[in-house]
Amino acid sequence: MTSDSPVPGGDADPFRNERTSRDEAPQFVLPLVVRIERDAPPARTDALETAARAVLTILSDERAVGDGEWAQAVRDWQDARIRKVVRRARGAEWRRAEALPGITVTGKSAQVRVFPPVPLDGWPKDLAKLQVSGTDLDDPEVPGDADPTAPVLWLNPELDMSAGKTMAQTGHGAQLAWWELSDAARTAWRQAGFPLTVRTATPARWAELIGGERPLVRDAGFTEIAPGLTVAVEGHDRVGELRGEE
Repeated sequence: MTSDSPVPGGDADPFRNERTSRDEAPQFVLPLVVRIERDAPPARTDALETAARAVLTILSDERAVGDGEWAQAVRDWQDARIRKVVRRARGAEWRRAEALPGITVTGKSAQVRVFPPVPLDGWPKDLAKLQVSGTDLDDPEVPGDADPTAPVLWLNPELDMSAGKTMAQTGHGAQLAWWELSDAARTAWRQAGFPLTVRTATPARWAELIGGERPLVRDAGFTEIAPGLTVAVEGHDRVGELRGEE
């Protein structure tokens, strides 16, 4: 599977916990860093949505496809397990992270910087020393209804995950949606600024979501939670109706 190939299926699913040929390949990870200043932490839902858009941004970046400078790293990453790790930074830590090759995506209150994939044990020094813990975030207000015109990444209501872990999961969901799309739909989504919504489903809604043919994220259970479903993607088919600026 390459960086511009469709979503894998069957026993090739990179999010399942069963051992497959993907486990024999060199393992890579997509690093994401969320900016969390002591006096101005981002809202939780905005951080989740910004992380999802950050993943889409790097997948669509010209440096990550074809003969781009990040393309081989992205291909190697997608040929193995799809791993994402979110770390936090503030002050000088954030400034050092911004100095490394990557892309910063800004939401309403959140900033997330995504970097090209690195070997599982080969993180750049300035990223490796950042903390994974301490990403507990809250929403100052209850999020409104999901946008009915854009994709929705629905969270499993039975799980209690840190914001960092959940950001990785919403990134997985956005990636599954990306794999489902045609080139024309991907272009429309990118030109529109990757609109999407992250919301927690009610138990009844979750049962309905996972009972259909929607893309589902199955966490392998490496951190925080047991293996199982975390995110259901709804509305990726609406992306084709978006129109960006000419």
